[in-house]
Amino acid sequence: MFKKILILSIIQFFIINFSIALEKETTFSKELFDKAQSEGKVVVVSSWIKYCSSCASQMKVLKKAKNDGKLLDIKFENIEYFSFDVTNEEIANLLNVKFQTTLLIFKNNKEVYRSLGETSEDLIYNALKKAI
Repeated sequence: MFKKILILSIIQFFIINFSIALEKETTFSKELFDKAQSEGKVVVVSSWIKYCSSCASQMKVLKKAKNDGKLLDIKFENIEYFSFDVTNEEIANLLNVKFQTTLLIFKNNKEVYRSLGETSEDLIYNALKKAI
């Protein structure tokens, strides 16, 4: 019985991690980044790497913020969200990002927030609130 549970757990682990890897995509481009900043938007950039569970957790929180748009009656409007694979050296060098699960927030063409490995919804939402 234990063996069956262990095998099922391992299979579930791989299915979850495979689906997490499939959801990640690079949406960042220098042109879109510059355009969003020139329009006065708050710009959020997250880095990820394939099969990284903390990256997926961070992206899930950002997706929720983007879709829900609310926390304590504060709307996350005028925010542009981007993500990129940290193995893309051109983007990583442009943003001075060396690790996956790096979260950057820009306002008025300046970086106002940077974290590494942050996946807490409360902390990420607080950083977004401070930026708007």
